[in-house]
Amino acid sequence: MTIWTDLTGLDHSLVHVDAGGVLTRSLQAGPADGPPLVFLHGTSGHLEAFVRNLGPHAAAGYRCHAIDMLGHGYTDKPGKPSEIPDYAAHLGDYLDAIGADRAHLIGESLGGWVAAWYASENPARVASLQLLAAGGTKADPKIMERIRESTRKAVRTDDRDLTRSRLHLLMHDPAKDVSEELVDIRHRIYHEPDFVANIDNLLCLQDMEIRQRNLLRPDRMAKITAPTLVVWGRQNPFGEVPEAQAMHEAIAGSRLELFDACGHWPQHERAELYNPLSLEFLEAAR
Repeated sequence: MTIWTDLTGLDHSLVHVDAGGVLTRSLQAGPADGPPLVFLHGTSGHLEAFVRNLGPHAAAGYRCHAIDMLGHGYTDKPGKPSEIPDYAAHLGDYLDAIGADRAHLIGESLGGWVAAWYASENPARVASLQLLAAGGTKADPKIMERIRESTRKAVRTDDRDLTRSRLHLLMHDPAKDVSEELVDIRHRIYHEPDFVANIDNLLCLQDMEIRQRNLLRPDRMAKITAPTLVVWGRQNPFGEVPEAQAMHEAIAGSRLELFDACGHWPQHERAELYNPLSLEFLEAAR
């Protein structure tokens, strides 16, 4: 299975969108007049995290936008530390650029953190919210150090095995879910000169002082009014199930779904479960 196989038969475009002056790489699919649906990846990630999801969602009539977030992938690098309000502002600028007054948001890890923050600040612009192994509710020094050091090593050392190891951290079954193509894509991104130069700015949320002022605390999550789905892998290496339960309890009316045999990329590792669940949730939220 390759990314091209995942996209076979799907009419799509890969473009750069000017989002408030930030050129933003975006893979778009689905009917132009469909409800906007924006996919947001995790720390040091890129839009390819959602290739197993774009086809089913586009076929269901959504206008899908999987983007490289601020400072990530092939999107412009800001040249300064990126905190959650910066990512949220970029998301708002992207929605403005595509003419979306309101959109459904799907965020994985860092993307979920950003989507939840944006939803808490801009309730009228969020039609629904999906938080997939979302980060941002805790500050665990061991996990933060693991993310920081594994990413820095993979970026600063031209060793493809380090990139592979960084991806393996995410998955419950890397042999099944980490293809050599995915390693190639991330290795190429990790070694783009602007990505290397920006890596410490991208990893600033792994600094305890910075993270503390950006946390998704219960009072902020209580401000979220959009229909919300929380999805979590029982083998998530970056957060245990009680973290998902606490998020679910803090967001009124939210729904929690736990996937077995699943790590930190539920939309990718268990796409056969996630896609129909997401489409059912979206239909109910229309």
